[in-house]
Amino acid sequence: MDNIRFVLERMANSNLSEDDWQFFAAKLTKQSFNRKSTVLAAGQTESHLSFIEKGIVRFYLGDEEKQTTFGFAFENYFVSAYDSFLLQQPCNYYIETLSDTILWRLTHQDLAQIYEHTSIGNTIGRLASEDLFLKKSKRELSLLMDSPETRYLKLFTEQPHLLKQIPLKYIASYIGITPQALSRIRRRIC
Repeated sequence: MDNIRFVLERMANSNLSEDDWQFFAAKLTKQSFNRKSTVLAAGQTESHLSFIEKGIVRFYLGDEEKQTTFGFAFENYFVSAYDSFLLQQPCNYYIETLSDTILWRLTHQDLAQIYEHTSIGNTIGRLASEDLFLKKSKRELSLLMDSPETRYLKLFTEQPHLLKQIPLKYIASYIGITPQALSRIRRRIC
């Protein structure tokens, strides 16, 4: 749990008081998932905001035959079907683990209590929401403005860990191309 505190303090650019940290930490529950486990299925309502202690998760649309990956989350990041979490309505996508994963989880109700009872909770919530928005906006603009090769090169430069830990079929889907097109791009630039 020390990593969670470190990330929260870094996000807020401020130290959490011991009282705030104890209140926050008391709300966390630990849950382990095996590789290729579904954390949340389409049609379910997200009831948790989770911190990844260990592992990788992906967000995708579709079914067994055709899947479109639209996001990844890694160790020391928060993960949630955030739209479903905020609205408390069913989501239309899946969250799946790509490796053995350990999550520290807060319920929707517990997060509301943290916002209400801690001095830094609202600040952290706002900053986390802003970070999610900026990442989503950057990805959308890249899909609209950049060529597939440019998207791959940006991904390779900005997040090299993706290429080492995630199957290429998911990376191809994430940048909006087929695995075959990704193979051609990789051959061209190597």
